[in-house]
Amino acid sequence: MARRKSLVAQLLQVYQERQRAKVAAAKRAEAELAHQARTAEREATARAKEDARREREAAQAWARAQKEKKTQQSTEARRAEQIVRDLEKRNAARAKELEQKQRAQAREKAAAERRAKQDAVEGLRQQAAERTIEVEKQLGTLASVLRSRLGGLHHLRLEAERVFDAGDLEAFAVGVEKALGSVGYPEGLGGARRVAFAPESRELVVEVELPGQAVVPSVAQYRFKASAPPAVVPQPRKQAETETLYRDLVARLALRAIDEAFAVTPPVLVDQIAFNGKVRAKDRATGQAIEPCLVSVRVSRESFAELVLDEPELDPVAGLHHLDAIVSQHPYDLEPVQPVVTFDLSRYKIAPERDVVAGLDSRPDLLAMDPTDFEHLIRRLFEKIGLKSWVTQASRDDGIDAVAVNEEPLISWLCIIQAKRTKNVVSAETVRAVAGLVVDKGASKGIVVTTAWFGKASWDFAPRNRVELIDGRHLKALLLEHLGIDALIGLPKLPPNWQTRDLG
Repeated sequence: MARRKSLVAQLLQVYQERQRAKVAAAKRAEAELAHQARTAEREATARAKEDARREREAAQAWARAQKEKKTQQSTEARRAEQIVRDLEKRNAARAKELEQKQRAQAREKAAAERRAKQDAVEGLRQQAAERTIEVEKQLGTLASVLRSRLGGLHHLRLEAERVFDAGDLEAFAVGVEKALGSVGYPEGLGGARRVAFAPESRELVVEVELPGQAVVPSVAQYRFKASAPPAVVPQPRKQAETETLYRDLVARLALRAIDEAFAVTPPVLVDQIAFNGKVRAKDRATGQAIEPCLVSVRVSRESFAELVLDEPELDPVAGLHHLDAIVSQHPYDLEPVQPVVTFDLSRYKIAPERDVVAGLDSRPDLLAMDPTDFEHLIRRLFEKIGLKSWVTQASRDDGIDAVAVNEEPLISWLCIIQAKRTKNVVSAETVRAVAGLVVDKGASKGIVVTTAWFGKASWDFAPRNRVELIDGRHLKALLLEHLGIDALIGLPKLPPNWQTRDLG
């Protein structure tokens, strides 16, 4: 029993010890748990503190970052604002500078415009003054044309005398004409000269082409007009003054021409001059060409010597009346006077007339005619047309086959004629030669008559140079119309643009 008690006691003790061990283990476990819990709590607290610290630090860092960001933004904003302000200042400065520059340019432009306007005005004033001076210069030239005669004409006189001594009267007249034509005149005042000589009366016939009315300036002066726009305006000359100036000019030119004619001719040969001063113009009523004589006089060398041409007080019109000249009362209106002598044709050697019409066949071939008969046929044709005409001698006629004149007082004129009986085209050189003779002889026009035709160069040249062309077709028609001659033209070939019926 006791043994059993001790076993039980042992077991109980063991159990109790186990229980105590369990309790102790449980306490230790509890204590450990409690310790762990405290440790965990401390760690959690520490972590919480650390997290809080970190959060604070993060918050502080964020706050600092935000602050720095705001500071940076503020700085950048201030910098941007400064940039904008600087830019605005620069733009304002540039705008101001540009505005000042524009104002300066505007001032300069306005000043330049004022200067240009002033210069233009001054230029117009100067132009008016210069043009007025030019008018006065022209008037001075007109007024001095008599006193400004050229000297030194003695050699021309000696040459004319030498030609006369050689017995060539025609050459003497031509030489005097060329001598007078060689004397220099102011521009627009020297016209053509024609001369004929009558040795039996020792009279030289001189015909001079006077300038037209336009040679007298129709403007008295030019003045500046401050209009809008400003301009230079002419001040017309009074009509009465213009007419007086032209009348005086005609008288001066007449006296000068007579003086020069006496100067280039020997006194032993020429004692008297018959002078006609004519003007080539257009009849305002008809448009026809006219050549009115404005002054005509026959004066001896002795009577003319009474005039002191270099005297400033000499009245040229009164001087002409002193010489018993016939002077137009209204030369500006081209009122003509009757010449004291008409320009004779003694310088041309006139051949005896020949009536060739009566001896022609009913239908003559113009190419088969004798050359002289052909020339007389042309003379007869122009007489029928209404002109007085002559055939020139075959020698020393300068290529002129005939001359014709219209003797009506107001529209008289001289015409030279060249007849070409040929089967070939008339050369342009022939037409040009006739134009030269028109000028050389002082004729009003030239006519080239042919049985053939002319080229284009001749048709273009002739109208511009006072030459009329009559080809075979036209000649054939004129002969039929005025002389009743139905002529044939036996050309070997048909000319350009002709019809077969044009030949026969």
